[in-house]
Amino acid sequence: MSAILDYTLHLADNALVLGQRNAEWTGHGPILEEDIAMSNITLDLIGQARLLYQYAAQLQGGDATEDTLAYLRDGAEFRNYTLLELPHHGPLVGYAQGELDFATTIVRNFLYSALMALVWQALQKSTDTTLAAIAEKSGKEARYHLQHSRDWLVKLGDGTDESNQRVQAALENLFPYTQEFWTESAMERGAVDTGIGADVASLRGDWDRILDSALSEATLRRPVAGGYVTEGKLGIHSEHLGYMLAEMQSLARTLPHATW
Repeated sequence: MSAILDYTLHLADNALVLGQRNAEWTGHGPILEEDIAMSNITLDLIGQARLLYQYAAQLQGGDATEDTLAYLRDGAEFRNYTLLELPHHGPLVGYAQGELDFATTIVRNFLYSALMALVWQALQKSTDTTLAAIAEKSGKEARYHLQHSRDWLVKLGDGTDESNQRVQAALENLFPYTQEFWTESAMERGAVDTGIGADVASLRGDWDRILDSALSEATLRRPVAGGYVTEGKLGIHSEHLGYMLAEMQSLARTLPHATW
């Protein structure tokens, strides 16, 4: 039971945190179509998180609900990848007029959706029938997220000199955080051993091929991953998650018994 619960929370936290980050683009998209597209991607991710939190609450029992798991846990209890909690500003140019960098958002969505398109596909074979059903629905959404982010990666990379430089800078900034994908935790090993979870390490070759094909078309250089390996999925986060959760959870914590 612990293996299922911990793994489900890991998947849910990933979807919720990235969904919350992408929601920051609502009303601020570079063009109206992208404002709507980013909002739709956000809704997909929040929808995935809801399904997973509902299942986690069922597994945990007691007074747990999807809302308590999303809004009443502290940062150290979250098990999302550190990559997903980072702010959007990244390596902004000096004359930027805001704190949202579209290149950073696109690169992060591409790196993550390339992984999750593979993970959801693998999870359709999970011995846990609930996770397998969630994976079937979520996989379709992840493939769209991958197509959307890949298209923009190519447009920016193979666009002007400035757009190429900015998306390359975003890639250099974010790529080291992907090392966390491939560093197995005890939670993931337990899920794999019981047939519940996806063996992410076995997906690395396919992820590399997706990445290399897109970067080649986008005329971008693949960075060399190195340095500290983040451990967000172990509850060790950057300072950015605390600020994000404070904003996201403030109303629910102020009025914990409110109904909507």
